[in-house]
Amino acid sequence: ALTAAETGLLVFGTLHTSSAHGTIDRIINQFPTERQQRIRLMLADGLKGVISQMLCKKIGGGRVPVLEILISTPSVSNLIREAKVFQIPSIMQTGKKYGMCQMNDSITEVVKKKIVDPQEAYAKAVDKAGLLNMFKKNNIDTSWAPADVNAPAAAG
Repeated sequence: ALTAAETGLLVFGTLHTSSAHGTIDRIINQFPTERQQRIRLMLADGLKGVISQMLCKKIGGGRVPVLEILISTPSVSNLIREAKVFQIPSIMQTGKKYGMCQMNDSITEVVKKKIVDPQEAYAKAVDKAGLLNMFKKNNIDTSWAPADVNAPAAAG
């Protein structure tokens, strides 16, 4: 797929990951260590974007997708080249003008529109503490949330 993309072909792929930057790490880590720098260069040059999707239960039935969208900008490409993929979320935070969206932003939108229950959204979230902070900033009730999100779950 990477070789095909290098020739100019448009390539779509699917992976099971929980974030856009996690997808990039997953691709790179599929290769032996000695080939990873070459793969980083290929991704930095050929990647156009990553869309991560989760499905949340809708209030009243059905499901709705929540999306994380990463657009490959020069800054993103540099981070991939330099093996600093962990810094991509901060680029995404400031990259809304390019169409980027973090998962918690998307989750918060469907909760604000009353499409998804906040507790369902919280259950699906990877960054639970960050999501609760976004809920609070958007005046979404969090009285049901655990007092310490980062504490281990009680044994039951």
